[in-house]
Amino acid sequence: MSQGGKVYVIDDDAAMRDSLLFLLDTAGLSAVGSASAAEFLATIPDATLGCIVTDIRMPDMTGLELIKALRAAGHDYPVVVITGHGDVPLAVEAMKAGVVDFIEKPFDDETLLDAIRIAFRDRSAPSGVNPERQAIKARLDELSPRERDVLGGVVSGKPNKIIAHDLGISPRTVEVYRANLMTKMGAGSLSELVRMALVAGY
Repeated sequence: MSQGGKVYVIDDDAAMRDSLLFLLDTAGLSAVGSASAAEFLATIPDATLGCIVTDIRMPDMTGLELIKALRAAGHDYPVVVITGHGDVPLAVEAMKAGVVDFIEKPFDDETLLDAIRIAFRDRSAPSGVNPERQAIKARLDELSPRERDVLGGVVSGKPNKIIAHDLGISPRTVEVYRANLMTKMGAGSLSELVRMALVAGY
């Protein structure tokens, strides 16, 4: 699956980092690892082709802070963020900062490889062309106004009770709308639903 570019894996967990590097090597991708965001930034390559896979929570500098530092320095590497169960709001913020995807732990190997494929594909595709984004937008167009309201609250990271209060409905009704959203959007998890909405620029 060589894409002609290198994958830079940044994770302070040595076991996770080695596991990811092994996975990428097995998939035919050239990959190198860094134990921290600061270590990567100190040796950042000038290669025009590359993709970053980074944990969101790391000591000293988080994945989100790394993304902001990269953009401030003029680097436009596509970034895939790996997030823990409690990090979805942080991952949402990262998506808004321009990452390609966020993947919630534990994840299937193919999920990560697909995200990297998309990162490289979007890098080489004509500007504005994103088949996934177009497909997601088509599904968003099918949502009812109330479903859109609930989705907006979910993407903002609000709990059901707050969404219910904002919309003047019960928390149970919010749960029903969320279930409908998952079905209509074809999302397998809440984090995937949020990711899809952000990919579509919602």
